[in-house]
Amino acid sequence: MPFKSPLPDIDIPKCNILSYVFAGDRSNRTEPLWIDAANPTNSLSLSQMHMLVKRLAAGFDKLHVPTNGAVMVFSPNHIFVPTVYLAAAGSNRAFTGANPIYTANEVAYQMKILDAALVLIHPSLLEVGLAAAKQAGIPKEKLFVFSNEETQGANGIKDWRAILASESEAKSWQWDPLEGKEAETQVACINFSSGTTGLPKGVCITHANLIANASQAISIKFVGDIQGRSESSPGKETWLAFLPLYHAYSQLWTINIASRLGYKVYVMSKFVFEDFLKCISQYRVDAIQAVPPVLVMLSKRPEVKNYDISSLKQILVGAAPTSSELQAEVSRRFNLKIGQGWGMTETTCAGIMVPFGEDDDGTGTIGLLMPNTEAKLVDDLGREVTAEGERGELCIRGPQMLKEYWRNEAATRESKEADGWFHSGDVAIWKKDGKGRQTWWIVDRKKELIKVKGLQVAPAELEAVLLECDDVADAAVVGIRFEEDGEEWPRAYVVLQDDAKRRNVGEKEIQNFVAGKVAKHKWLEGGVKFVDEVPKLASGKIMRKFMKDMAKKDAEEMKKVGKVKAML
Repeated sequence: MPFKSPLPDIDIPKCNILSYVFAGDRSNRTEPLWIDAANPTNSLSLSQMHMLVKRLAAGFDKLHVPTNGAVMVFSPNHIFVPTVYLAAAGSNRAFTGANPIYTANEVAYQMKILDAALVLIHPSLLEVGLAAAKQAGIPKEKLFVFSNEETQGANGIKDWRAILASESEAKSWQWDPLEGKEAETQVACINFSSGTTGLPKGVCITHANLIANASQAISIKFVGDIQGRSESSPGKETWLAFLPLYHAYSQLWTINIASRLGYKVYVMSKFVFEDFLKCISQYRVDAIQAVPPVLVMLSKRPEVKNYDISSLKQILVGAAPTSSELQAEVSRRFNLKIGQGWGMTETTCAGIMVPFGEDDDGTGTIGLLMPNTEAKLVDDLGREVTAEGERGELCIRGPQMLKEYWRNEAATRESKEADGWFHSGDVAIWKKDGKGRQTWWIVDRKKELIKVKGLQVAPAELEAVLLECDDVADAAVVGIRFEEDGEEWPRAYVVLQDDAKRRNVGEKEIQNFVAGKVAKHKWLEGGVKFVDEVPKLASGKIMRKFMKDMAKKDAEEMKKVGKVKAML
């Protein structure tokens, strides 16, 4: 029997995301809402955003960017990223973002899969972006320089402002209201995820998905609110956005929820810890959305004592598990509430969350199922697990669940059942809290995915890179942890070619080869071990569970001989 959220169902609008974020008088509001943290004179109000979105959307029409075409942003954070997100989605195109630390190969992979209709590239990333576009076969006329300050363009590429239609043209441009079923089918953004297995895939998120998840998160935010606030009367808050806007987590809060609630957001171009502390102090930030490494820094870094961050009252932590001990320590030290949440790119962002007005009493729970959401646990044979405290794979169903994987029916069928149940690959348990409600914990991961500082690393991707190396005959990649609640790192088990063995090719050569091909969080910081063979099933699939057990044993051995400290 599936478990239903203990929170009451909510009414969720089905419409264009623009109808949701600019509802009521929001398009007339002139107070700065998105503010450049490095230069607060550079800001956008909802009124300014509304006009810019319409100008950009009308500009896409004039450029004949096709309906459902993917508009890609390859850029660090800045206050105009939300403009492209809303204009692309709102005009029946799809927004997609690429990680600014990606290599040309990685960006080209995403460009090719999506057949990107337009690519906006930050000046600092032009060299990589141009190389990726060339590799993907995207012509220069589809590329634009994308900065928060106007440029003259570069390398024969125009500034993105050249796309903007005039204000008079924008005034006559109207978005498709997408009422009812249309909102459930029209894709608004395509964020990339490795899912439960394999290479990164485009996750198709509809307008209805975006609005459902924003509505659910807002509802759970105000559960138990001591000030009696609600969506219709949200009060004022100041946030600091440092999570990357190519990621679903930041999109949900920095764009959609901030717009809906009218909360001021200072946008950092990238996370630098001391700049982060300075911004909290200078702008009297109330709340942040964070990942576990930020809590570790708050707990351990000496710079903290140099800044007054007493304004900070709420931290939402997601994207990776957080130990209850770390959570409790940071909460006590800074006298603030920390609540965890769980989600995936496939849940738009969130599926389970601790209500902001409640304490989790240091248990480390990920909270309650969000309103309108169901869950069930299944064992390895697909049978439902219903007993309190019994482990099973978490399957989830709700209005926030992805439509499908982009042009990948096989991956969609593998993860999403016909009746809407999505298999998360995470192993969970539930227990009753003091109010008799089912409260959830993630206790393991069934899926192959490795999480490094909250970022996804697909073993299959690194295995493919390793097999490009002439010295490698075969390879398997798994995550390794050197402490039970510590960070996870990619570790490779490599079969060398005979010639490479004769030349005494070592661990460093393999690590350096991979480092030259992928972003830093995918480097083989967990080390390389040379093996005689990679254990596989008769079908040819790598025996992942066996490899994970091998990595656990290796971690213990490496700790005994003191190798871990030297590596990390």
